[in-house]
Amino acid sequence: MFGYRVPAPDEAMLISGGRYGLKDAPFRVVTGHGSFVMPFFRKTRYLTLSMQEAEVGETCVTKQGISLNVRAVIAFKVGNDPESIVNAGQRFLSDQDQMSVLTGRIFAGHLRSIIGSMTVEEIVTERQKLATEVLEGSKAEMATIGLTVDSLQIQSIDDMGAGYIAAMAAPNNAAIQRQAKIAQAQADQAAAEAQQDSARKQAEYARQTAVVQAQYKAEIDKAQAEASQAGPLAQAEAQRAVISAQAELAQRQADLRQQQLVSEVVRPAEAEAEKVQVLAKAEAERTRIAAEAAASNNRVALDQMLIQQLPQIVKEAAAGLAGANVSVLNGADGLGEIAAGLVGQGLTILESVRKSVANSASNGDSPNGTASLNDGRPPSA
Repeated sequence: MFGYRVPAPDEAMLISGGRYGLKDAPFRVVTGHGSFVMPFFRKTRYLTLSMQEAEVGETCVTKQGISLNVRAVIAFKVGNDPESIVNAGQRFLSDQDQMSVLTGRIFAGHLRSIIGSMTVEEIVTERQKLATEVLEGSKAEMATIGLTVDSLQIQSIDDMGAGYIAAMAAPNNAAIQRQAKIAQAQADQAAAEAQQDSARKQAEYARQTAVVQAQYKAEIDKAQAEASQAGPLAQAEAQRAVISAQAELAQRQADLRQQQLVSEVVRPAEAEAEKVQVLAKAEAERTRIAAEAAASNNRVALDQMLIQQLPQIVKEAAAGLAGANVSVLNGADGLGEIAAGLVGQGLTILESVRKSVANSASNGDSPNGTASLNDGRPPSA
C-alpha cells in the first residue's frame, strides 16, 4: 500500500518529520507492526535490533605490576524500549557498525581499570569475578548510548612470556605430577599384585584340574572294569529281553490270527446259519398261511353248494308230506307254519351237513364234502 511501511522483526522503524510523544524525541519509533508514513512530509529509517559482537584484546597491568594480555568477547544489542532505541538511533543510525567499535573501547577501558585492582592469582583463578565487575562498571555507559550487554566472556589471559603464570602453576604442576607418580606407582603395585594373584590362581587351577583329571581317570577305569565284568551278564540280559520281545510278538500275532479267523470263518458261518433258520421259518409260515387259505376257500365252496341244494331238500321234505295224513286246523296259517317248519328242517339239515364236512376236513377226509348230496335226497331226519 502506498505510504505504508513495516519494519523487520529485528528492526526499529524511525519516522521523522513531526512531533512525537517522547520529550525531545526527533522521531517516532515503530517496532513489531507497520505504520502509514505520509510521503514527502515524513522520512523513514531503520535501526537494527539484532545481536552484535565486539572483541577486546587489551594489555593490562595488574596490581602487582605484571603486564597481561587479556582477550574478551562482548555480546550486546540495542535495548528494546523506545528510549534506548532513540538514544542508539541518535548515535549510530548513520553508521551502525560504530556500535561494535564503541562497545569494544568502553569495555577495554573498564577491563584495564578492573585488572589494575586485582592480582594475577585473582585474575587467573577468578575469571568470572573479573567479568562481572567489568559488566557492572560498563552498564551505565552502555545504557546511555542505548545498548545492553548480554554476556562477557574472558577468552584468554597471557603474561606475554614473563613466566609468572607458569611459575604460579609450577607448585600445582609439581603436586599434580607427584600425585600422578604416586598414582602410577600404586597402579604398578596393583598390577604386580594382580599378576601375582593371577599366577596363584593359575597354579591353583592347575592343581584342581590335575585332581579332577585323576578322579575322572579313576572313575573311567572303575567303569571299564565293571563293564568288562558285567559283559556276559549284560549279554544274557539282552538275550532275555530279545526272547521276551519275540514271545510277546508271537502272542500278538496269534491274537491277530484268531481275530482274523473269527472275522473270516466264524462270523460268516453264524450268519449263514441264521439265514437258513430265517428262511425255514418263513417257508413254514408261508405253508401254514396257504393251507389256511385253501381250507377257507373249500368251506366257502361247500357253503355255496349247500345253499344251492337247500330248495331241493325242502322240496323232498314237502313231497314226503304229500302222502301223509296231516290235518290243517287253522287254514292258511297252518299251511304257513308247515312250510316254515319244512324250511327250518332244511336249514337244520344244511347245518348238520356243514359240520360233518368240516369235521371230515379236519380229520383228513375229502375236503369238498359233496358225496352225500349228489343223489339229490336229504338225509333221513
